[in-house]
Amino acid sequence: MASSAILRVLCAVIVCIMVIAPYAEAAINCGMVSQHLAPCIGFLENGQGPTAACCTGVRALKTEATTTQDKRTACRCMKSAATAFPAINQKNVAALPNKCGVSIPGAVGPQTDCSQVQ
Repeated sequence: MASSAILRVLCAVIVCIMVIAPYAEAAINCGMVSQHLAPCIGFLENGQGPTAACCTGVRALKTEATTTQDKRTACRCMKSAATAFPAINQKNVAALPNKCGVSIPGAVGPQTDCSQVQ
C-alpha cells in the first residue's frame, strides 16, 4: 500500500516537472520586451533621444535575456513589433543599443535571422 502511494506521488511530480519545464526555460516573453522598449518608441520613430527610461529598458532587457533562447525570443518579439509599427526607422533601431551604452552582437532588423542569434 505505501509503495503504491509513493509511486503515485512520484508520477505526479514527474508530470508536473514535464508540464512546467518548457515554461521555465524561457525567461523572456514579448510582453516583457514590449514593456522594456515602449519608452523607446519616440526615438525609434524620429531619432530624438533616447530617453533615460528607454535606456533603462534596453539595459534591463539585455540583463534579463541571458540564455540563447531568451535572446532569440527577444529578437523575434522585436522583429514582430517592428512590423506592427511601420513608422519605426531601422537606422534608429540599429543605433539604439549604442546610444544607450549597451553592446549586443549584431543588429536586429527585418532581415535578422533570429534562429542564428547566440
